[in-house]
Amino acid sequence: MFIYLNGQFVKKEEARISPFDHGFLYGMGLFETFRVYDGHPFLLDDHLERLNRGLAELTIMHCFKRGETYTILQDLLKINNLTNAYIRLNVSAGLGDVGLQVEPYNEPNTLIFPKPLPPAGDITEKKAILLKQRRNSPEGNERIKSHHFMNNILAKREIGHAADIEGIFLTKDGYLAEGVVSNLFWIKGNVLYTPAVNTGILNGITRQFVIQLAKKKNLSVEEGLYSIEDALKADEIFVTNSIQEIVPITSFEGNKLPGKKGRFVQEFHLEYRHYCKSLWSRQCLGSE
Repeated sequence: MFIYLNGQFVKKEEARISPFDHGFLYGMGLFETFRVYDGHPFLLDDHLERLNRGLAELTIMHCFKRGETYTILQDLLKINNLTNAYIRLNVSAGLGDVGLQVEPYNEPNTLIFPKPLPPAGDITEKKAILLKQRRNSPEGNERIKSHHFMNNILAKREIGHAADIEGIFLTKDGYLAEGVVSNLFWIKGNVLYTPAVNTGILNGITRQFVIQLAKKKNLSVEEGLYSIEDALKADEIFVTNSIQEIVPITSFEGNKLPGKKGRFVQEFHLEYRHYCKSLWSRQCLGSE
């Protein structure tokens, strides 16, 4: 497998960055994960927009644009003989002395990792359980997709390797937050509910896409502070991320749910399949 590293394609076993990179020393780095469907990087514009906002916040002096990034992705897919793939685009701050740096980082390291994925298929279900580990507060005003991932790792260790379980974080105040690697939604009646960004969750790209889809379908969308009891009243619950897409929940804290038989999950899944091979941004939904 070849990865992209600072303008070159290198075998993953041969990729090297310095131990003085502040992404390693101090966690000063960001990443985006997204899927490529038959050669198309779904919602690439939205991922790059979020990445660029985070880079500006960390004063890592680089800005990604669609054209350049798309060309790199196509070359990377070709050299690895892939058409459907998991992509991780990683930006690490770059070299610095030992010690906390105030000045901007002008020479970051850019790495793009591909992994093969099968063509997109049927809906996959999970069970949801509450985590004992609480969601930590963001490092800044809003959570960015940074190298600071210990909270998620501890939560993943809590649930283990089971592929059919998603752990759900509560905030320190006991409000529903998000999954270990996902955002949380539920439906009650004709209202779509999801925890607000100010609970400390990552504002996921698929989260934002689903909210836009719901509005397009004339569903009411409510973002707020919610208790466990609120979700236990749900008609349907699902979680989302850019790799697993829309994952319906079959049970939550012993409460049985329709899973992939749920009406809205099925509708969202069909919409996702319709757009995943062509859409660059959720904003394009309003231009049809």
